[in-house]
Amino acid sequence: QVQLVESGGDLVQPGGSLRLSCVPSGSIFSITVMGWYRQAPGKERELVASVGSGGRTNYSDSVMGRFTISRPTGANSVYLQMNSLKPEDTAVYICYARQSYGLGPKVEYDYWGQGTQVTVSS
Repeated sequence: QVQLVESGGDLVQPGGSLRLSCVPSGSIFSITVMGWYRQAPGKERELVASVGSGGRTNYSDSVMGRFTISRPTGANSVYLQMNSLKPEDTAVYICYARQSYGLGPKVEYDYWGQGTQVTVSS
């Protein structure tokens, strides 16, 4: 079964940068949306950024202007470039993909990665 494999999480100082990667373990089709969520201890999971099949991107207000999500054309990989990192960005970052298919009724299935830890601290 296809899995989303994340990498790139690390310990970084405030103001630093990281690049997160999410690559599926096998072939997958009809992925319409990919993105990144994050969850910090004691906090609810929140959407950080997403990119649709047409290339449109969406960002949380808290990361706007600092983070950039990208999905190479024709690929089912997604990346998150994180600049000007702040301590409040510390969280487990989780990759997400939505599969949508069907002739007539639409069937949707969501894939989730295992998460990669990002820690921003001096």
